Amino acid sequence: MALVPYEETAVMGLQKFHKPLATFSFANHTIRIRQDWRQLGVAAVVWDAAVVLSAYLEMGAVELRGRRAVELGAGTGLVGIVAALLGECRMLAPSFASGAH
Repeated sequence: MALVPYEETAVMGLQKFHKPLATFSFANHTIRIRQDWRQLGVAAVVWDAAVVLSAYLEMGAVELRGRRAVELGAGTGLVGIVAALLGECRMLAPSFASGAH
C-alpha cells in the first residue's frame, strides 16, 4: 500500500499524472502509455523513477540480452517494456499475464 499526499490544486508537479497519455522515446521506439489516476490510483501512472530507470537501462548499464526478468509493482510497466525492447530479454509482467489489463 502506498500513501501519497495529494491535492489536485497543489503545485507539486503531480498534474502530469492527470494527463490521459504519457509519451516516451526509448530504444528507438515511441512508447505511449494510457494513465488513469482518478480511476485506478498510483498504479496507473508513469512515475519519474520508471523514466529514470528506463534511461539507465538505455545507457547500457545492465546487460539484458538473453536474460529473464519479472517486473513487479512498477505501475504501468514502462521499465519492463523498455527492457524488452533494449535487451531482447524475456519479460513477465504478472498483472498483464493474468489478463487483469
